[in-house]
Amino acid sequence: MVWKQFHCIVCDQPEERCTCHKYCALCHSDFGLRLTEDGQYYCVDCREACDYKTQDQG
Repeated sequence: MVWKQFHCIVCDQPEERCTCHKYCALCHSDFGLRLTEDGQYYCVDCREACDYKTQDQG
């Protein structure tokens, strides 16, 4: 399956190559972070609450 690759809004790199300091854009947590389509990182709770999808969720 081919996924659309999301890029970090700060460094414009895909999640696996991003070296930015990562924290949730909403609550500032640093646990369970993933990059979403808007180019920002979110923790599991915020992603679920806001229905944000990671690149492997389609």
